[in-house]
Amino acid sequence: MVKPPHEAMHRIFQHDPGLFSRVSRFLGVDLPRPVRATPLPTDLTETSLVERRVDTLLKFETAEQGDFLLAIEAQGSKDPDKPASWAYYTVYLWTKYRLPTALLVVCQDHATAKWAQRAVSSGPPQLPTLTLRPVVAGPHNMPVITDPDEARADLVLASLAAITHAAEPAVNAILKALSTALRDVPEDIADPIVEFTAQGLGKHPAKHLWRNLVAVDLSFYKSYLVEEIREEARAEGRAEDVLLVLEQRGLEVSEEVRGRVTGCADPDVLRLWLARAVTASKAEEIFAGE
Repeated sequence: MVKPPHEAMHRIFQHDPGLFSRVSRFLGVDLPRPVRATPLPTDLTETSLVERRVDTLLKFETAEQGDFLLAIEAQGSKDPDKPASWAYYTVYLWTKYRLPTALLVVCQDHATAKWAQRAVSSGPPQLPTLTLRPVVAGPHNMPVITDPDEARADLVLASLAAITHAAEPAVNAILKALSTALRDVPEDIADPIVEFTAQGLGKHPAKHLWRNLVAVDLSFYKSYLVEEIREEARAEGRAEDVLLVLEQRGLEVSEEVRGRVTGCADPDVLRLWLARAVTASKAEEIFAGE
């Protein structure tokens, strides 16, 4: 099943196709700025029953070097089957569109990034025939943007910086800078950034900070995800209140009770449990009749 971080790591380039030209300087790639960028169909399925899909596919038009394709893959972990698939994508696209084809792999951890950027050849050492050399964007080369003014200058890049540093200590400072930068931004521009960032953080602990920042700093935004983030933040606060009342009354709170309370996202249920926590003789009684 496709997970939100996977989607955010490549769809952010669909949202702003020009992002790659700004990212390329961090990858050590000297590419001309495109005059136009066009998303292309991602289905690479052949007439035979072999379905292959690249995550994101963009066509760039440049004044200096002509047109080229960029295939973007989001990679969450090492996968020994991927290099062969990536080689297929690039050769198929080169053949289909008759355009030079590049491959960008976006990662969230150093080990996967190091693995993904290896040169892999399809033939034996003496006859490499076809060698795949992806460019990789990850925590090892994406910028750490902690200045709100710098984040405001390129909100999409700042969001990608947060996504690729999701597991790094620096992500907290990036998120704070990004939320500050978004305060004065029109809603139609800010909403996709808020949503890409939330999706990209996935299950990493930094997601809780982002939810709190959105709930407090960006309280005037109304998108469905922002509302969901705010509601989750409120639910987490109520869950903490339930546990705090039980502990302050000297009741023993088992791991089972703690897990059930913190895992509940229904504000009405949490409100009921909080009321019961005031008079319960033991922690388990807050679940009475359920």
